[in-house]
Amino acid sequence: MDTLALPFAAAAGTDSGFIQVRQARKVYASGDKSVEALSDVSFDVAKGEFIAILGPSGCGKSTLLMMCGGLESVTGGTIEVAGSPMTGPRTSIGIMFQDPTLLPWKTVLQNVMFPAHILGKPDAEYRDRAQRLVDMVGLHGFENKRPHELSGGMRQRVAICRALLNDPDILLMDEPFSALDAITRDEMNEALLDIWREYGKTALFVTHSIREAVLLADRVLVMTRRPATVVADIRVPFGRPRDISVTETPEFARLCSELRGMIEHGGTRRDRRPGDGPVLQPGRHGGEA
Repeated sequence: MDTLALPFAAAAGTDSGFIQVRQARKVYASGDKSVEALSDVSFDVAKGEFIAILGPSGCGKSTLLMMCGGLESVTGGTIEVAGSPMTGPRTSIGIMFQDPTLLPWKTVLQNVMFPAHILGKPDAEYRDRAQRLVDMVGLHGFENKRPHELSGGMRQRVAICRALLNDPDILLMDEPFSALDAITRDEMNEALLDIWREYGKTALFVTHSIREAVLLADRVLVMTRRPATVVADIRVPFGRPRDISVTETPEFARLCSELRGMIEHGGTRRDRRPGDGPVLQPGRHGGEA
């Protein structure tokens, strides 16, 4: 199995700069003290790519994601989307969080429609799209149910629909399935693969699960401990369409093992080329991080 790992993401096509992160830095200041969360983070994302972000707990993955979504400011460096500096939230970016944050007094369809209401858009413009999304994620017949009547996985399906209602160019996901049990998580991964195949959104996905990252992504970015930076960019070699059966292959386990070793040992800054083969940690196996 050949993988490509570089210290920073290299351009991988003419549209590789749809999202451009250049030497991004984030410092949190409180009184006379400051904490540097991110340092010199650089990578590109091509339009339509699915990128997973892995790293140690607390390293700043979520902060980086929120910076890309305009919900956190950049202390230094730049983040651009479609050639325009990211200075605040955009309707062209949909965001999913670990908590689906559904409004408990609203139905499934009303929760999906909520972004349109916030923007003052008439229901007629979005109702058909909302219904198509609900149908696609397997919630047909649950349109009038309220969140307390749904399972955790079903609530996250509603959250996905809500994030896609405005037909955003980019979908940002911050550990959306981490609170789910293993079986439901696999079901949600498969649902997300179907959605990504149908809509082809540019996606950034933060996760602690190495297995989830390799299953879903085209590329996996590996971050160091705080102050975090991106030290490896691994292209996932499995083709699409992709389903969960790929997780049972030796190649999948080997790539998970390589990524686990990078996370545990702070990544690698040695340039590697196709054909070098994965850097494996002896005696370890792929799985959850």
